[in-house]
Amino acid sequence: MNKIYLDEKTTPGKPLVATIGFFDGVHRGHQFLIKQVCDEAKASGMESAVITFDEHPRKVLHQDYQPRLLSTLEEKLILLSRTGIDNAVVLHFDREMAGLSAHDFMEKVLHDRLNVKKLIIGYDNRFGHNRAEGFDDYVRMGHEMGIEVIQSQAFSLDGVNVSSSYIRKLIEKGELELANKCLGYPYAIYGKVVSGYQEGRKLGFPTANLDLSGSGQLVPANGVYGVKVRLQDSMQYRRGMMNIGTRPTFNGKNLSIEAYIFDFSGDIYGQTLVAAFIHRIRDEHKFDSAEELAEQMRNDAKIIEEQFDKESEDEE
Repeated sequence: MNKIYLDEKTTPGKPLVATIGFFDGVHRGHQFLIKQVCDEAKASGMESAVITFDEHPRKVLHQDYQPRLLSTLEEKLILLSRTGIDNAVVLHFDREMAGLSAHDFMEKVLHDRLNVKKLIIGYDNRFGHNRAEGFDDYVRMGHEMGIEVIQSQAFSLDGVNVSSSYIRKLIEKGELELANKCLGYPYAIYGKVVSGYQEGRKLGFPTANLDLSGSGQLVPANGVYGVKVRLQDSMQYRRGMMNIGTRPTFNGKNLSIEAYIFDFSGDIYGQTLVAAFIHRIRDEHKFDSAEELAEQMRNDAKIIEEQFDKESEDEE
């Protein structure tokens, strides 16, 4: 996949069949749309392209908005590279870009800079200043510029249209299994390993405490999860157990994200850990003593190991 960061030096290349959107998470609905783009490009003898943005539009337009995203830009580009798309075009979204009308965006960006000949847009996608125009307007304006505009159908799963907002709601409620089904892969977070409270180590479960403050990613609901983790520069996944919550047994107040990695004792402070959520085990509870919590954690670890073992057997 060719990555294009659009700037003033970018000149029109080969004719493109393209789609446009933020593509947070590159979920199965996005994958469905992108496949249509790839198929149309192949049939038309052109290259395919996904046009996306480096920042969430709401973050630029509403400075008090704190995005809770499914993927970082880096992860989004990795996910896009797995779809078979020829090009990923990254636009710098700022107030100047936000001020473009749909007509000016189509003319100055899609037509003049990117040589888009066919534009396939999501069933509910709108773009341009204040998103004032709709699909019929895009068709009319595109016809004037020599851009054929095609509307994609929605991708439904169990009667629900899959969207990034729907998946976020599932993750916020801790329904990771269904969220993963909609994504087409396990939801993952990226966090820097930092010093923590050391309570897990005292209980026999030394944990890696993750700081997600720089990622802008959505944190799942409080609770205990079975996860698979890896260091960012490694492809080796290890089984693990993650607790998200406020540590009520120790009268904690602040949210902590702690991963216990099975059969691992290395020093990974300062490194970035990737944690993919596979199962949700239980809610977070306050226990009467540290010993009672330790016993529960041993039971949780056993349940997680058994679930992973069963999945491994089913795959054989």
